[in-house]
Amino acid sequence: MNASPLCALATVGPPRRAYVSHMYFAWTDAFDVCWISDPDSRHSRNLATNSSAAVSVYDSRQIWGRPDRGIHLFGIAGEVHGRAAREAEKAYAKRFSSYGGLDDSLRMYRFRPRTMQLFDERSLAPGTLVTARVTRSGLAWLRTEVWA
Repeated sequence: MNASPLCALATVGPPRRAYVSHMYFAWTDAFDVCWISDPDSRHSRNLATNSSAAVSVYDSRQIWGRPDRGIHLFGIAGEVHGRAAREAEKAYAKRFSSYGGLDDSLRMYRFRPRTMQLFDERSLAPGTLVTARVTRSGLAWLRTEVWA
């Protein structure tokens, strides 16, 4: 998750079409992804009607043919309020020291993963994808796929 300050967020909008956005993000120990957005943005409007989402984090400076790594998260997302918003904002401020707080036009959002896929060819074998379920007590292995 530390490979990049940016993530790609995929949402579903009408009429059931995929949409992707890049945004600065932070995360919690439970793998929740937090970001700031305008509620009128396309991805925010999509999440208001369909909470299904996916997030991808990877270092975009990786070179083709060399060991790659990244993480894909699948779950639900939406605007958060109250305690959840304060926790998300705390994680965001911890990651981005120059963050000065929300203005009236922006809101905190949180993505809650249900499953994740990890590929790390430096630590795992080439072409290996590990899928895990995200639980309250941590990660639970689901499967390992090898393509190489």
